[in-house]
Amino acid sequence: MTSISRRKVLELPLAWAAATSLESLPVLGAVTQEPDRWVKSVCRYCGTGCGLFIGVKDGKVTAVKGDARNHNEGYLCVKGAMLPEMMDSPDRLLHPLVRKNGQLQRASWEEAMSLVASRFRQSIEQHGPDSVAFYGSGQALTEETYLANKLFKGGIGTNNIDGNPRLCMASAAGGYITAFGKDEPMGCYEDIDYANVFLLVGSNAAEAHPILWGRILRRKENNPATRIIVVDPRRTRTAAYADLWLDCKPGMDLSILNAMAQVMVNEEMVDERFIRTHLQFGLGAEANQSWEAYKQWLAAYTPQRAEADSGVSADKIIQAARWFGEPGVPAMSMWTMGVNQRTQGVWLNNLIMNLSLITGKIGKPGSTPFSLTGQPNACGGVRDGGALAHLLPFGRLVANAAHRTEVEALWKLPAGRISAKPGHSAVEMFQALESGQVKCLYVMTTNPGQSLPNAGRYRKAMASEDTFLVVAEAFHPTRTSELADVVLPSALWAEKEGIYGCSERRYQLLEKAIEPSGEARPDFDILKDLGQRLGHGSLLDFPTPAAAWDEIREAARGTAYDFTGMTRDRLRQASGLLWPLPTPTHPGTRRRYVQGEDPLVAADWPHRIQFYGRPGNKAVVWMRDQKLPAEMPDAEYPLYLNTGRILEHWHTATMTGKVKALAATHLEAVAEMHPTDVKRLGLRNGQRVRLRSRRGSLVLRVRQTENARPGSVYAHFHDPERLTNLLTIDALDPASKEPEFKIAAITVEPEP
Repeated sequence: MTSISRRKVLELPLAWAAATSLESLPVLGAVTQEPDRWVKSVCRYCGTGCGLFIGVKDGKVTAVKGDARNHNEGYLCVKGAMLPEMMDSPDRLLHPLVRKNGQLQRASWEEAMSLVASRFRQSIEQHGPDSVAFYGSGQALTEETYLANKLFKGGIGTNNIDGNPRLCMASAAGGYITAFGKDEPMGCYEDIDYANVFLLVGSNAAEAHPILWGRILRRKENNPATRIIVVDPRRTRTAAYADLWLDCKPGMDLSILNAMAQVMVNEEMVDERFIRTHLQFGLGAEANQSWEAYKQWLAAYTPQRAEADSGVSADKIIQAARWFGEPGVPAMSMWTMGVNQRTQGVWLNNLIMNLSLITGKIGKPGSTPFSLTGQPNACGGVRDGGALAHLLPFGRLVANAAHRTEVEALWKLPAGRISAKPGHSAVEMFQALESGQVKCLYVMTTNPGQSLPNAGRYRKAMASEDTFLVVAEAFHPTRTSELADVVLPSALWAEKEGIYGCSERRYQLLEKAIEPSGEARPDFDILKDLGQRLGHGSLLDFPTPAAAWDEIREAARGTAYDFTGMTRDRLRQASGLLWPLPTPTHPGTRRRYVQGEDPLVAADWPHRIQFYGRPGNKAVVWMRDQKLPAEMPDAEYPLYLNTGRILEHWHTATMTGKVKALAATHLEAVAEMHPTDVKRLGLRNGQRVRLRSRRGSLVLRVRQTENARPGSVYAHFHDPERLTNLLTIDALDPASKEPEFKIAAITVEPEP
């Protein structure tokens, strides 16, 4: 068989790639030792949640293979297939570090934890509980995040606990909650196998979610009439496969979605019976409008207006609407960071959901709005588990007195212990660190020194002598651990046990395969130790993560998330279970709100759908106007900057960068520019240029490509040596508090 290029192999799910010549990537097929045993687990990377088995020999991870019983059917992408190599990286952190005389030096666990507890206790006593904070991650196990939430909110008494899902999925959560009353998708991955139309908005699934993208392509192969519509300013690898690409101006896609809805209304592709039975209409913050008022409001968003706003031809917009809205044709929308990381992120989520609602294409096989998640446990541990500054576990709110009372009873706390004041959201937390309101910060399993927007500003805050920064991390140095006062070695992936929850509400158990490296400890044990030292040991008195899981299930009982029947033993046997799952015999719920599938829908409910999360059991269609992004190009900064992800790397490359084959492939961030811009600015391909925004500057090489949008520059954010987020803006969506990573104004100049 003829050898194909490295990148082409990397694009393919590994099960397919195994049948292809791998001469240019021999590491892909290399298993140096046949394992003694296989341990069931889940991929450590994106929110797809691919099931796999870890091969162990002589106490080491030597191989992985996909779980054929799981939703991924045994497929793994190249990142998942190469997981074993990261485990023995020379950059593994094997013992605690404490900063002395300006340098991080090796320390004992006792010295490190005594210092952490002492500084936190001192700050709480002198400045109050809100002077300390916890910044978590959608990568931590559910039990770890639950302990942190319980310690800080229930023990210390501050709601200053937030995490990096605020940077990626908060707008999706806001969209679901405002439309349906409850967070998380109502559909499932199986819907891909039934959809005849896919609308992907701001999602480069071919690179960010390759296993799901492979499933979409298999659907199209099996059903050639399937159509793929992509809305994205850049010609991504996903857009290259599209039947229809709507190449919009950055930030101007709300007009497109409103115009699509208008076409569906005008051409009678809506489901009037479904609308009058199941929907309400909202403007501003209130759902007090009528169907007739919505149609009148929508009249302003003609395809011609959307063309003027977005740069996409009216004919393309009309075609997209007709394909998606065609009666009787299952249609599925999918989106990721291109939608969420915007100052209008929640509103854009609402408009995507509107298309499914007004056509009644929802709650049926192949018809659902579906957000794709970036991290392996952003859904389960943080969003569902309530580990954000305004939340309590499983849909409860800090500001709701009844909800606080419920959690205080569960946690056996005195009445009034949980503060009624929401804490600082992610970016606001680092602003509070900058101002001195927060004096001690504990960062777990994430890398904000690279991943935050306007990163230079917050790196200074973390490095300040007035800040006490604790970082629990598996690798060192990272762009955050290098700033820390104490670095604690965390056990990594196969070295511990716990639960992940992926994009489709699928909860899965990761079983411990090997012992932690060096002196590393699971974050579960580190948090228990800290709680004990701060006088809250009884609050975290769980002998094992399994014991914590039992309390977590109890916290979910009677809520819209109810997975009481998801016992540890059942998870150990299954390849993932979808909630709601309220009893030990329930099979799990593929589609929420659907009678006969969702156990929370009343048995005597007279309709197919019950949107039980909203008053009156009706979902909301929102009227959301197009607004400009927070920062637009001007004479001084004439170009758009857009950031994103690439196939070979994940997050800040703290793990993928440890794999030689991946580190050698596209880890360097480059400035992708259209040939017209390269020529106009007198540049050449490969030339070093300086990108400047109002917040910082960065030197990158030019990569000339027709895939770039004229007037725009694209750079990925994975590269730890070239921090693209020095340039991005920290303007926030007012509802979700998620920053607008995707759009900033820059200038590009030759680097002398």
